[in-house]
This record gives sequence, C-alpha cells and structure tokens, in this order.
Amino acid sequence: MTLRARIQTAVSLVYPARCLNCGGLVDSDFGLCGSCWRETEFISGLTCDCCGAPLPGEDDGQVVHCDACLARPQDWDHGRAALVYGGQGRRLVLALKHGDRTDLARPASAWMARVAEPLLRGKPLVVPVPLHWSRLLRRRYNQSALLAQALAARTGCECCPDALLRSVATPMLEGRSREERAQILDDAIRPHPRMADRLEGRSVLLVDDVMTSGATLSACARACFAVGANAVSVVVLARVTGA
Repeated sequence: MTLRARIQTAVSLVYPARCLNCGGLVDSDFGLCGSCWRETEFISGLTCDCCGAPLPGEDDGQVVHCDACLARPQDWDHGRAALVYGGQGRRLVLALKHGDRTDLARPASAWMARVAEPLLRGKPLVVPVPLHWSRLLRRRYNQSALLAQALAARTGCECCPDALLRSVATPMLEGRSREERAQILDDAIRPHPRMADRLEGRSVLLVDDVMTSGATLSACARACFAVGANAVSVVVLARVTGA
C-alpha cells in the first residue's frame, strides 16, 4: 500500500464518509445512503425537452414537450433537471440554498451533468442565475454560482459567474403566479456591461437551483440573447412539477 493510500485509509477511519442528507455512514464521500437515495426522486426517462419536467411514457429518442411548454414556449432552447423538487430533493436544495451546505454543490453537479449531457456538447459557456447584491451579502454565497462552477469544472466547460446582473432587488417569488413572476422580473436581470462580449456568439448554459415557472430563467435567457448569444439552454438541480 502506498503512503497516500495509507493516509486516505487513516483519514477514513477518523472521519468516515457520511450521507449528504441524513448523516448516516456511506461507502464513499459525496454520496447518499440507500434509504435517502430511494427517497430522492431523480428525473430520468421521458422528459420535456424544454423545461425538463418528467412525462409519462417511454423515451424513444423523440423530442417531446409538456403541455405547458406547448401552450407557452419558454425563452430558451432546451432544458433539463436532475431532481423533482419534493421530499428529499427539496431538503437537499434548501440545505444548499439556506443551510450553508455548500459541500452539496459538488455531488449535485454530477447529477446535473448526467441529465445535461446533450446540452454540454460543444462546450457551452456556463452562466449562473445571479443574485442581487443585497441578498448575496446576507446569504454570503450564490448557490447557483456554486453549482455552475462545479458543473463547469466537472465537464471542462468555461464558466462566467458574473455574466449577468440582477439589478433590481426583487421580492420572493414563492407562491406567485407565472404572470406575477414575469412581471416582477421584467428588466430585473441584465448582462454585466463588462461581460457582454463573453456572451456574444456563444452557446450558453444557464444554471439554477430550482425551476418553478421558469420566469427567472426566461429573464436570464432574454438578457443573453440581447447581447448576441446564439443559443441558450438551462439545467437546474430540481424541478417543481405541476407548476
């Protein structure tokens, strides 16, 4: 056994790997125990190509859209989501967003990379949904930026964490209708003046923690297209279903 292997073994004995969710013992770092894994609803199979929502039926390789996206197309091209926002998935998102669990960004990026594989071809510019400076000051970090940076590092893509600015301190959107969200976010997100050239002519992959109606991501997509991005797709850690 090499010296490095001995050190790793000693560390694992002193600090055994724990489940990301419940803290129980697991075989390796950055994993879920069997119980938490079973209770976490990962999105797979047939999904809406635009918003990533799971759909009934078998995935035969054809592009399909959910009823909501057919009725009102999104402002971006393609979208994927790793988890359903509910149960354990919701707890993981809230731990990352409000519980200072920044360690969750790394394993979450692996789940996101799995579902976003078709969107990562051609190495798009990875851009997080921005926080207003006042909220960033209170929270001390932007969870979407952590996810974007971890995803870019994992996939070899370039990341531009400050490509977009949230110039208006918008109120919380939870519980509001899609129309209300869109109205609140109108002109609230814009390209960073010094980063517009990074977006021009590029394929962009927007990253966020949760998608509900898609209003925030739509505002971000419009900002990217406004400065010449040639394609915009999105990937989120969790998707609210039935929104």
